Amino acid sequence: MKRALAVVAVAVGSVVLVGASKSSKPEDLKLLEEARKYFQPLPKVAESKENPITPEKVELGKMLYYEPRLSKSGLISCNTCHNLATYGVDNLPTSVGHRWQVGPRNAPTTLNAALHTSQFWDGRAKDVEEQAKGPILNPIEMAMDSPDEVIKRLKSIPEYVRLFNKAFPNEKEPITYDNVAKAISAFERTLITPSRFDKFLQGDLNALTKEEKDGLKIFMEVGCASCHNGPALGGNMLVKFGIVEAYWNATKDYVTLDKPTMPMDVGRFAVTHKEEDLYVFKVPSLRNVSRTYPYFHDGSVWNLGDAVQVMAKVQLGKELTKDQVNKIVAFLKALDGEIPKNALELPVLPPSRAETPKPVR
Repeated sequence: MKRALAVVAVAVGSVVLVGASKSSKPEDLKLLEEARKYFQPLPKVAESKENPITPEKVELGKMLYYEPRLSKSGLISCNTCHNLATYGVDNLPTSVGHRWQVGPRNAPTTLNAALHTSQFWDGRAKDVEEQAKGPILNPIEMAMDSPDEVIKRLKSIPEYVRLFNKAFPNEKEPITYDNVAKAISAFERTLITPSRFDKFLQGDLNALTKEEKDGLKIFMEVGCASCHNGPALGGNMLVKFGIVEAYWNATKDYVTLDKPTMPMDVGRFAVTHKEEDLYVFKVPSLRNVSRTYPYFHDGSVWNLGDAVQVMAKVQLGKELTKDQVNKIVAFLKALDGEIPKNALELPVLPPSRAETPKPVR
C-alpha cells in the first residue's frame, strides 16, 4: 500500500513538474496553490459502498434513465427533464410533467450530481439512490400510482426481467423499486464531466487562459469559493439564498412581463419547518454552469453574468464591476466538461409483451 501511494505521489509530482516549467510565472503557481485549498479534480466515477457500480447495473440504469414507460403516460423519462444532450437539464425555468403540469422548481443537472452530499434543492434526499425514487411517483412529474405499478410494468417486459437478474444476480426478487433506483443511480454515478479546470488542478498551468485565471482569482478573492468549492464547485452544503438581501428583490428585474409571477419559495423550511431553514437551498454545482441555464431554484435568471452579479449582491453584499463579472464568467465557462460518450448513445429499449399502456387523457 505504501509503495502504491509513493507511485501516486511521484505521478502527481510529475504532472505538476510538467506544468511548472521554467517559463511558468510565479503568480500561476501561487494561483494553483490557492485553488487547491478550495477545489479538487473530479474523480472518474462517484463510488458508493452501498451501491457498488457494475457494468451490468450501469447498462440497466442507462436504459431506465431513458425509459418513458416508467411514467404513467408512457411519455416521460428521466431524460425528459434531465436531458443529457443538453448537459443534464431541460433549459426551462421549471419543468413540464404529467398532463402538462408545470413543476415548482428548476430541474438541476444530473451530471456530477452523485458527488453532492444531498439531493433536490431542499436537500431532502441523502443521495442519488434516494432521489431516484421521487420523480417516478411524483404526481406532477412521472405520476406512477405506486411502486407496485412500476414493478408490474417492468415485469411485463421480458428483456428487463433478464437485465435485472443480470444486474442483481444474488437476489431472489431482482425487480424491486429499490433496485430500480439503484440501477438508475449507478448510471448517474458515471456521469462525470472533467474539464480544462481539472487539468489545471492536476498541474497543467497552461490549461486555462489568462482571462480564465484572472476569473478564478477573483472568484476566490470575493468569496464565491466559500460556498462553491470541492470537486463539483458546490453541492456540499445548504445555505440561505439571500444572506444580505432577499433573493426575490434581486431577481425581480429579470422576471419578464410575459412570465407569471413566481411564488416565494421557502426552501428547506417546507421540509423541516424550522425557522433557521427559511429560504435555505442546496448550493448548486457550477460544473457546466454555462450550459445549465436558466439559473436558481426558480429559473428566474437566464444570463450567467446576471446570475453572478445577483449572487454577489445577495450572498456577499458586493457590487462587482463589469470586468470582474466578465472574468468570472470566463472562468466558469472553463468548467464546461466532456459528457461520457456512452451516456449520449441512445439505448434501444425493449418491446413489452403486454399491451402498450394507453396515454392518460
